[in-house]
Amino acid sequence: MTLREVKVGQSAKVVKLHGTGPVKRRIMDMGITKGQVIHVIRVAPLGDPMEITVRNYELSVRKADAEMIEVELVEEA
Repeated sequence: MTLREVKVGQSAKVVKLHGTGPVKRRIMDMGITKGQVIHVIRVAPLGDPMEITVRNYELSVRKADAEMIEVELVEEA
């Protein structure tokens, strides 16, 4: 499943980053790396962008970038 498929209020753990070169590097520079837990806060009315929390800060991610992030859902503790 990709980050784009995660619903508002759910959390997911990054399994793999797809993409190559500068695109993958930009995603990693935002702090989205393998093993990080991402929480989806909200999604814009038209679905783009989505606001997430990663490494204790809020970030907006475009749908195209969210599709390159493979995740697995995690249960809230």
